[in-house]
Amino acid sequence: MSLGGHLDLEAAGPPRPRGGGPAATTPPADRETDVGNVRKNLFLAYKTLGVVFGGLVTSPLYVYPSMNLSSPTEEDYLGIYSIMFWTLTLIGVVKYVGIALNADDHGEGGTFAMYSLLCRHADIGILPSKRVYSEEEPLLHDQSTLARRPSKLGKFFEQSLTARRVLLFMAILGMCMLIGDGILTPAISVLSAIDGLRGPFPSVSRPVVEALSAAILIGLFLLQKYGTSKVSFLFSPIMAAWTFTTPIIGIYSIFHYYPGIFKAISPHYIVRFFLRNKKEGWQLLGGTVLCITGAEAMFADLGHFSKKAIQIAFLSSIYPSLVLTYAGQTAYLINNVNDFSDGFYKFVPRPVYWPMFVVATLAAIVASQSLISATFSVIKQSVVLDYFPRVKVVHTSKQKEGEVYSPEINYILMVLCVGVILGFGGGKEIGNAFGVVVIMVMLITTIMLTLVMIIIWRTPPYLVGLYAVPFVIMEGSYVSAVFTKIPEGGWLPFAVSMILALIMFVWYYGRQRKTEYEMVNKVTLQRLGELLAMPEVQRVPGMCFFYSNIQDGLTPILGHYIKNMSSLHTVTIFVTLRYLLVPKVDERERVLVKRLGPEGVYHCTIQYGYADNLSLRGGEDLVAQVTRCLERHIKLSTDRQSPVSTEEEVANLEAARLAGVVHVRGKMRFYVGDDAGCFDKFMLHFYEFLHGICRSALPALGMPLQQRVEIGMLYKV
Repeated sequence: MSLGGHLDLEAAGPPRPRGGGPAATTPPADRETDVGNVRKNLFLAYKTLGVVFGGLVTSPLYVYPSMNLSSPTEEDYLGIYSIMFWTLTLIGVVKYVGIALNADDHGEGGTFAMYSLLCRHADIGILPSKRVYSEEEPLLHDQSTLARRPSKLGKFFEQSLTARRVLLFMAILGMCMLIGDGILTPAISVLSAIDGLRGPFPSVSRPVVEALSAAILIGLFLLQKYGTSKVSFLFSPIMAAWTFTTPIIGIYSIFHYYPGIFKAISPHYIVRFFLRNKKEGWQLLGGTVLCITGAEAMFADLGHFSKKAIQIAFLSSIYPSLVLTYAGQTAYLINNVNDFSDGFYKFVPRPVYWPMFVVATLAAIVASQSLISATFSVIKQSVVLDYFPRVKVVHTSKQKEGEVYSPEINYILMVLCVGVILGFGGGKEIGNAFGVVVIMVMLITTIMLTLVMIIIWRTPPYLVGLYAVPFVIMEGSYVSAVFTKIPEGGWLPFAVSMILALIMFVWYYGRQRKTEYEMVNKVTLQRLGELLAMPEVQRVPGMCFFYSNIQDGLTPILGHYIKNMSSLHTVTIFVTLRYLLVPKVDERERVLVKRLGPEGVYHCTIQYGYADNLSLRGGEDLVAQVTRCLERHIKLSTDRQSPVSTEEEVANLEAARLAGVVHVRGKMRFYVGDDAGCFDKFMLHFYEFLHGICRSALPALGMPLQQRVEIGMLYKV
């Protein structure tokens, strides 16, 4: 049964008799399918080690060194381990594996996927270009009638513009924080791994470690343009080696130093820790929260793997590995209470020190690569949905659709990562900044997941309370602790996130103002007929693709173009790029075409989801695919109002294509007058600056440079 309640007869098969007779047994073909699915999920679970869990499983490198401990005791370490154990259990197992992975948007995860899910089940989006299609969206045919009726909370969001803006801001902030994660994870992971040189070689100074870490990261960023497909097969073996060797060392450490470490699983050690340490214990939460860093990737990377594969990998390897590794570290530190500043390498036995140093360094590089790739994906989704200025996005693999690279973002990340290492230096300062990013993303996920439960799942209130109240209290406590670290390095992710959020908001505001102007001043079909009937306007041979941002009506730049050029091509196709709040659009629904009133004038809508590749099917260029769709539409059309026959219309289409193709794009600029308000002056001047330095939308569709024409037009504010 699908979500919309349509019975899939093919999938369901013939009805089987009740009872335990031979007819009720599972056919061999079904058993083979089940075995195949199990093998596929196990293989995907193995691959997730190198992509999804890099940041989470390498956290033992820097958790203890990031803590500002002062004369810790055995009881302190037992309390800290108890906090980490229950944080991993509640947030990792219960929240993400048990609940959040079910809040996917057609297989895509993350805060923005949840936002798009909410927007599609209730009219709570605030971007007009994303909302006007909600009533007739063909892609949403699988929504149930119940899902379309908003709950009381859904109605509140629909009626409150402020609430909708806050929701959008949270989704944007979640994306910005993930980008901040892409800056801090490479810095803290590689720096913590290379810091292992200082144990055997005390003469190696901190600046040398920083320089080596910076050099490794620069090399990593310079290699991004080549993609990771050629070396990605090494990621999972490297992370598997790390995931399964650290708990072995942890078990050795437990038996060697403190066999009774698992008594700390009892929550009363947490209570005693806070009663004994009071304010200092609360502030230490800013360090312990790093044990769950990277858990958000389980949800954010859901689109690249199956839910079952991520659950299998986390429960069978990642969770036990972290529990045992932290238990081993804590057991060692109970017997060596002042070694917390190098809490990882000190607990590694001498005979395996150098092999573990190599594995740790490689694992840190793989973890860094995972976050860099995730940042590229987030930026690509934001650009596709018009939340972020257009930057160049390159698909580095023909086989893997999600493998993308952005040169501008890559070099900005490189400068910021190296700046963090050289500017902060110490792991404690970077850890303070990292803690802010980690817990803020998780709190945003908790809030949005609660909204999904209420608005979409219609979960009973007592179950929503059982989820929301404990997690908001726990994560709120973490947030309050990490906020005290803002002067000590936590300001960095806030600064980066605020700058990114400002860019996104300004871009959205400018695009909204342009859309509003175009809707008010759009050219109707009647007005187009009047313009073409003017004696001085000629129809010239050729095919023109005229790009517009609006679906209902024609862009006002068209009137400006006809008046100045006194011509229009014999075949003119108005193209609208329509970005939908769904992950992927079916290829059959990618290009939609229809006739408009005047002869030779058509409309074409090209639909994309936020996880779609902008290139068209099979490498086919836009002109060929649109022409083919138009020919099919003309031949199958039953409502013919054209004065020419079907054969003649198809022949005119082909003749126009052979005569030459031109792609016309309007470039509307704001003219901000002296009488404009201060807010408009700042926002629109900033938007014009961003618009001037960003890339054109046409190169993303592969338009030849010699076929592009831009028509300028001023809009006075």
